[in-house]
Amino acid sequence: MIASVSKMAQIIDLFFESESALSNKQIAEMLGLPVSSAHHFLKTMCKENILMQDKDRKYRLGWRILEWSNKVMYQQEMNEKVAPIAASLVNRYKGSVHVGMFDNGQVRFIFKSVSPHSDVLPTYIGVTRFPAHATSIGKVLLAYNPSFVKAVEHHGMEKFTENTITDISDLKVELKEIYKQGFAVSKGENETGTFGIAAPIKSYSGQVIAALNFVCDINYVQEHNYQLILNEVIRSAQAISREIGYITI
Repeated sequence: MIASVSKMAQIIDLFFESESALSNKQIAEMLGLPVSSAHHFLKTMCKENILMQDKDRKYRLGWRILEWSNKVMYQQEMNEKVAPIAASLVNRYKGSVHVGMFDNGQVRFIFKSVSPHSDVLPTYIGVTRFPAHATSIGKVLLAYNPSFVKAVEHHGMEKFTENTITDISDLKVELKEIYKQGFAVSKGENETGTFGIAAPIKSYSGQVIAALNFVCDINYVQEHNYQLILNEVIRSAQAISREIGYITI
């Protein structure tokens, strides 16, 4: 058992030390294993979503690795780092701020802050989950972590409103645009019927491991300067990224 765990850890390390996609043969040669033995480990790791196999039958890191990374981030005293940044946002605009992470096809919130006199959304830290395809945070996480899309497909894309994206092809088109522009918008796409703007939070390595959003009544956005709110959301997410170690060069 210990030897197997050690070997799987070595396989994971290969993806950080060499190429992002490796074949069964390449992995076997790098670790000095018979091809059949390497295949046994790879098959097990794919089953657990630690790795995934692409259309060229090469292996890549799977969504479980990033999910583990999310757990580590959660333990880094997020409230202390996020609270003052979120406070600036909710004090300037009327709405709610969340920080969310990907959890097997859904978004789990790990932080929430609400503006004074704002309507309170039924979202609870560590408990509430929303389908990733129907939230601004979820779409950011999917755009920057393509391997997550598989979990969304597995769970199905439920329709909550007329604006909910329910076709995987349509979702992938929007995800490409989100990746290009650096933020996501949700316009009444889930059961809360709200407007959300989200931007990515990056770890020290540059991985997008969470996202921050600002959620408010749709009419509020129409009555205020959308671009100013968008800029503030992006700035806030970038500030949190710096707080947890991400450095831009």
